[in-house]
Amino acid sequence: MTRTARLLAAWLILLSLTGATAAQGLFDRHAADVDHAAPEASYGIAQGAFVAVPIPFSNPVIGSGLALGAGYLFSADAGSKPSVLGLGAFRTDNGSEGYGATINLALDRNRWLFTSFFGTANLNYDLYTGLGRLPLRQKGDLARLGLSYGVTPDLSFGATLRYLRSRVGLNGPALPGLLDGIVGDLDLQLLNLGVVAQWDRRDDTVYPTSGSNLAVNADHGTTISGFARDYQKAYATFDLYRPQGASGVFAGRLALCAASRGTPFFDLCSLGGTDNFRGFAATEYLDRRLASVQVAYRHQFGNRIGGAAFAGAGWTGNSVDTLTGDGPHVAGGLGLRYRVSQKYPVDLSIDGTINDQDETQLYIYVGQRF
Repeated sequence: MTRTARLLAAWLILLSLTGATAAQGLFDRHAADVDHAAPEASYGIAQGAFVAVPIPFSNPVIGSGLALGAGYLFSADAGSKPSVLGLGAFRTDNGSEGYGATINLALDRNRWLFTSFFGTANLNYDLYTGLGRLPLRQKGDLARLGLSYGVTPDLSFGATLRYLRSRVGLNGPALPGLLDGIVGDLDLQLLNLGVVAQWDRRDDTVYPTSGSNLAVNADHGTTISGFARDYQKAYATFDLYRPQGASGVFAGRLALCAASRGTPFFDLCSLGGTDNFRGFAATEYLDRRLASVQVAYRHQFGNRIGGAAFAGAGWTGNSVDTLTGDGPHVAGGLGLRYRVSQKYPVDLSIDGTINDQDETQLYIYVGQRF
């Protein structure tokens, strides 16, 4: 992909980068923390518990800010992990803000998993182009539903439905003609229908130390209003974990992504968006093909304090033949972990990175990147 031929853009932008989804993700982690069946006397919606958490975060796309999440957790039956009803909101130092709600249910001893998210956001970010950065403001509303069925305790299949209303405009001065490459994507209503599969053999969903996790997603998108088009996108991640002594963990991730012609710029494969790669803004390297590999070493120095070292390389292109045309995009860094709960292995993570262009980035988030 030549940078003058295609504008680079945001990665599944609405709430998928930041606070409201960070709040939803924390609820999901709490729900996933309890890997044993609930006692007979503690299941049912009346036996739940309320939690509220502030979530600081920072990423290269929309800056630093704070999210607030509040949720009600309960086990629907004696054999299922906790379900969650949650609300979240965030705001950043560049004026981005969003609000969201989630309903996630685990039923019939985790055989059925229902997920949902509803949110609205106003995001300010820079789109990287061959002529420089293009300041954009994207407003949108997002609704996503998912239903999965567990064939075995490790293997599940499901379907997803997503509705997205997106409006994109300039957020500052820009060179003439920079918007021309995305004019068909400025005002869209999209409907996406997808299938998902997961083969999860990790020993823990929050802080895995052994096992593996293969996740595959494929969907078909069509426009309800705006520039008419149909498009397809598929991506897969494979994560591997190996213990290193009593306190260390080696983790690795391989990610692959492909999108068809006609994919809106914010739905393209993104280095940093599709694969959680650290070191580049998620709006910098986007295209119709992506491959990346990441490795990390994590170590617990005590009950609360931990650290991480990580590195990765990624490739983007408009076809498999051009995937390696610009060479690999390489980044690495060091991170600090603070365990916010002595009961559950949930960490507040602070990562500093440097890439092969000598650019540095700071990331603050909850949990692990993979």
